[in-house]
Amino acid sequence: MVRRYLPLNPLRAFEAAARHLSFTRAAIELNVTHAAVSQQVRALEEQLGCVLFTRVSRGLVLTHEGEGLLPVLNEAFDRIADTLECFSHGQFRERVKVGAVGTFAAGWLLPRLAGFYDSHPHIDLHISTHNNHVDPAAEGHDYTIRFGNGAWHESDAELIFSAPHAPLCSPAIAEQLQQPDDVHRFTLLRSFRRDEWSRWLDCAGGTPPSPS
Repeated sequence: MVRRYLPLNPLRAFEAAARHLSFTRAAIELNVTHAAVSQQVRALEEQLGCVLFTRVSRGLVLTHEGEGLLPVLNEAFDRIADTLECFSHGQFRERVKVGAVGTFAAGWLLPRLAGFYDSHPHIDLHISTHNNHVDPAAEGHDYTIRFGNGAWHESDAELIFSAPHAPLCSPAIAEQLQQPDDVHRFTLLRSFRRDEWSRWLDCAGGTPPSPS
């Protein structure tokens, strides 16, 4: 398939000028003159047959057509830049973005990274943390590690392992606990899951705490 001619220099000039809403700032970023940016944008407008900017006293304002073109170019240039960054010492390193709950990332995931890189030297992992309530697509995650039953909208889930669910306390408090409902005499702390104590007390034969 023959690809249609793409005016790359005019597209770069427009994208930079649209981001900054300034020919001057775009020229500084691209290391060219103000006149060169203006000329490239004018050439693109002539090729497309529409006006992309409205010139006003305070700078530039995108037209409807310009607003439609800018996000497409932003995404395209970002993807190109991200791909070029994947090359290290002449080799392509695949970038994989993983999201995980902070405690899980610190306690389980990070200690295993050295072994992962030994087995997969050409994969570059980028790890970000979340509070288990996350939209993987919005965050740009390739994989997201979460606690739950795996029934998440528009996602394919695979069980890594089941984690125990047990309360923790100091030895001094433990000595005062004879039955499950004794925990109600103390301040109950939880993580991001609001139902933790209700679930545990239900399994242990206790009374769920009152809604807070």
